[in-house]
Amino acid sequence: MEILVLLIPLSIILLGLAAWAFIWAVNNRQFDDLDKHAMDILSDEPGSNDR
Repeated sequence: MEILVLLIPLSIILLGLAAWAFIWAVNNRQFDDLDKHAMDILSDEPGSNDR
């Protein structure tokens, strides 16, 4: 039962870190164009899929 005193704050800290990492990724436009690299493989010319 004493382990809960350690595990609950630790889980809250980890949740906060995960939320911060997600917000950072969204704010730095990491999820903007997810299909660009998937379409690059279909192109014969390098750089022809630049948008």
